[in-house]
Amino acid sequence: MAKLLVKLQRYFRRKPVRFFTLLALYLAAGSLVFLHSGFSGEPTVPGSPRGPAGGEGPGLPYLGVMQLSRGFKAAATMPGRARRHGHWFKSTSKEPAERGKARDNGGTRSRALRGRSGREKEEDRARYVGCYVDNTRQRTLRGMSFFDYKKMTVFRCQDNCAERGYLYAGLEFGAECYCGHKIQASNASESECNMECKGERSNTCGGINRLSIYRLELAQESARRYGSAIFRGCFRRPDNVSIALPASQLMLNMSVDKCVDFCTEKEYPLSALAGTSCRCGFPTTLFPLHEREDEQLCAQKCPGEEFESCGTAEFLLVYQTQVQDNRCMDRRFLPTRAKQLVALASFPGAGNTWARHLIELATGFYTGSYYFDGSLYNKGFKGERDHWRSGRTICIKTHESGQKEIESFDSAILLIRNPYKALMAEFNRKYGGHIGFAAHAHWKGKEWPEFVANYAPWWATHTLDWLRYGKKVLVVHFEDLKRDLFVQLQRMVGLLGITACEDRLLCVEGQKDGNFKRSGLRKLEYDPYTPEMRKMISGYIKTVDTALKLRNLSGVPDDYYPR
Repeated sequence: MAKLLVKLQRYFRRKPVRFFTLLALYLAAGSLVFLHSGFSGEPTVPGSPRGPAGGEGPGLPYLGVMQLSRGFKAAATMPGRARRHGHWFKSTSKEPAERGKARDNGGTRSRALRGRSGREKEEDRARYVGCYVDNTRQRTLRGMSFFDYKKMTVFRCQDNCAERGYLYAGLEFGAECYCGHKIQASNASESECNMECKGERSNTCGGINRLSIYRLELAQESARRYGSAIFRGCFRRPDNVSIALPASQLMLNMSVDKCVDFCTEKEYPLSALAGTSCRCGFPTTLFPLHEREDEQLCAQKCPGEEFESCGTAEFLLVYQTQVQDNRCMDRRFLPTRAKQLVALASFPGAGNTWARHLIELATGFYTGSYYFDGSLYNKGFKGERDHWRSGRTICIKTHESGQKEIESFDSAILLIRNPYKALMAEFNRKYGGHIGFAAHAHWKGKEWPEFVANYAPWWATHTLDWLRYGKKVLVVHFEDLKRDLFVQLQRMVGLLGITACEDRLLCVEGQKDGNFKRSGLRKLEYDPYTPEMRKMISGYIKTVDTALKLRNLSGVPDDYYPR
């Protein structure tokens, strides 16, 4: 044996090329054997049949009423934040063998098969229902919704909907998530749900006007809930109450939970308690929710809950359910190129993104931007990607100042905010993102004093420049917009040349927060402004106040002075 090895060694030493050739063939053969073992079979999935026939349609019986957990508050989900998987969660990840099998097929058919294969891997608490038709004017799932054009996944959508107590989670256009308690549309062909999820290419997230819908089942019946109902106040019974609040039911054992559950099941955003009568509807001109009454007028005890108030026949106690009012959710680009460029101008941190959200809901048209912010585009501001001169958007966000930039626009909405609040908001955005917070070290370090020294003068010059060089400027104070949204939004929409439908504006009031509102839970425990900073900022406030009054405009709101 030793002689044979010596002979082989001498042979390959004289002919090294043959040695390396033989070695390469050996390695290639090993690789083929390894790959063959990986592709040798596709795991079969026991359980539900394929296709829409195995799904659940709108005609199925309702699964019962979930009870509202009174201590529950919907938790805001931050993009990219790690989360523990709840008991309800259905994993959609694929086995390696399944991924390999999917790669053997090409085109749309392979993606549809791959999506179905992953969805049919049923586990305990979520089940794929099917592909359904959706409509921008009348949604199939009418609860909460959110978009993420970069990181959307099936799990993230399921997680958000389940966390808020919804029965169904649906994904559309690869990046849009919709929640609801009922499916209100017909089935579509599975091949029409053919768009990959933006955050995980291995799964399908609906298609164009097509929803991939999952049913979420919580671990225990007692854990089911409709989410957090929002208290709106005590209101006088409207005239023509049967028209203003069309759905009603007599409840001798009335409680807040029972009325909210009933209205949620009926897919109405408002729940009104009137003693032993529960009424449901939308905010309309007949019942606008603008004139609140003293809550003592609604302080009659509930028959079914000793420590709750249920209103009276004349004074209704109103809650907002988790049903989303879709009358103002449709948005699109302008059908014809705009003849004038309208700026939505503000100092950074003055609420420009929030104002854009309100304008888009109120008009039904996308807003544009002088810049490009990928994070805003990913959250649904589709006009962010258009060039600001494209003419396809209703107005243009800008923080620019200076004569040349301002004179590029034909008119402007100038949004002004208390400089103390605006500076802190922009500092949080700069160091923590659109809805994040700056770290404690940034506030205590050199960053904050340098920021105030550079940005506080800009707060004043920004307003002064727009007042001086702007051709047609509508001044809106952020504080007034918060306090009286309906009236201020009417003014803004009027400048844009849009005839605002009052019912649509009332819908906006119910959806006003959007996805870019900081929670307010991480407020600083101290005042970051030194006496020197306050003295400097107060001088700038007086300068802006004087400039506004010289143009016969109302000065800055009283709460700008002093802190």
